[in-house]
Amino acid sequence: MIKQFINLEWKSFFRSAAFKQNLAFKIFIGFFAILFLIEFAALGGFSYLILEEFIEEGKIVADNPFQIVNRFLIYWFVADLFFRYLIQKMPVANIKPLLYLPFTKSEIVKYSIGKTIVSFFNILPAFFFVPFSIVLLFNGYDAAGVISWHVAMLGITLSLNFLNIFLNNLDKVFYPVVVVVVVLGFAQYHEYFDITIYTAPVFEFFYENIWSFIIPIGLAIFLYQVAFKYFIKQLYLDVGLSKKVEEAKVEDLSFLDRFGKISTYLKNDIKLIKRNKRARTTFIIGFLFMFYGLYFVMLDQEGMMIFAALFCTGGFLFSFGGLVPSWDSSYYKLMMAQNIPYREFLLSKWWLMVMVTAASTILSLWYVYFGVEWLYAILAGAVYNIGLNSSVVLLGGAFVKTPIDLMSNKKAFGDSKAFNAKTLLLTIPKLILPVIIYYAFAWTISDAAGFIALALTGVLGLLFRNLIFKWIENIYKNEKYDTIAAYAQKD
Repeated sequence: MIKQFINLEWKSFFRSAAFKQNLAFKIFIGFFAILFLIEFAALGGFSYLILEEFIEEGKIVADNPFQIVNRFLIYWFVADLFFRYLIQKMPVANIKPLLYLPFTKSEIVKYSIGKTIVSFFNILPAFFFVPFSIVLLFNGYDAAGVISWHVAMLGITLSLNFLNIFLNNLDKVFYPVVVVVVVLGFAQYHEYFDITIYTAPVFEFFYENIWSFIIPIGLAIFLYQVAFKYFIKQLYLDVGLSKKVEEAKVEDLSFLDRFGKISTYLKNDIKLIKRNKRARTTFIIGFLFMFYGLYFVMLDQEGMMIFAALFCTGGFLFSFGGLVPSWDSSYYKLMMAQNIPYREFLLSKWWLMVMVTAASTILSLWYVYFGVEWLYAILAGAVYNIGLNSSVVLLGGAFVKTPIDLMSNKKAFGDSKAFNAKTLLLTIPKLILPVIIYYAFAWTISDAAGFIALALTGVLGLLFRNLIFKWIENIYKNEKYDTIAAYAQKD
């Protein structure tokens, strides 16, 4: 039976309307996946030696490297769950077509959940824990304790895999947890509060008690059974796959009337973000990018300020704007049958991105706490995003032909069709060009000159906006029928 399921998946891949595009994308992603696996294996193999040197030099206060790893495992698993939630595919994705074939419901559910077990998110941790466990054995740690600890880490990883299935339906619980974790991480970095003091003994318990691995393994088995029963109950066209009908609500968005003709499109996009899971998730992800700069602050990488500033202020611009006009894919054909000027449609998206970018900039001004240079970088990056990147993102949208399921947050970062040669080339003016502009002036004149040059480039983008929009409008018209045909594809 498993062979038949795999055969169906294989045919689905090769018979896809975008097979060549998907193949190129999978090869591209596969390369980076292998790179990640190699890096994690190296991290697992050499982290013990690196941490041992830090302890000897007094950079880290601990008795041994194993103790340090156990301290920070809580953040490992929280980050694991976070990225699973945003990226990992849920097993419900391929259930609909299977309902019409001669398979029992239990076979469909077992196969679907089994697909999540054989996931990159479950394989990646193994490339760290296996080499690290081997190193522990070579350094004289008790073999039974290491095996118990290792199996416990496997059990926790699988538990997160099954827990992620339910978190996809609990947005009101998940996002507050993310905020709490970010605050705790910030507090620990500045030594205000150390949550690891309370979590480290839990992970050490699995090493000190060789029977303790039964607990996380048992939890994983329990969550598997819960997931199995959950999907069995949802495996009906009139239950789990039916569309939810909610009470209609009237919203006052009259303040947008000042934008004239494009106000209709702005109101539609705001309602889209408020009412649809996928758009709402993308909106939240855009604002979470405001914390991206903390990564470089913690690593003391001030040379990456501009790169960080672009994401801190333009997270929504990249995540939402990168999928224009796919947000309107469900009714794009109807829109194109109306007398709707492309200029008005594009301007509405542009204004929405500009307004959110401006809001993100204001909310990111707290980076001045780390130095006035961060403030200059945030402001310069914001001007560049508003002046030039907003237009470049819309240009890239003309080549993104990915229909979006608005009722699901699956693939919240995009889809394989969103990556092609043209969209990849457009990352140059979006991310690479501003860094080049900054350093060209910063290294030859001064840092201030670099910030000014970057901001002036954004101002030039605003001055020539009409000319740029005329070019973008013509490209959208040329891609019109190809886009309509792509949105008609279901798989």
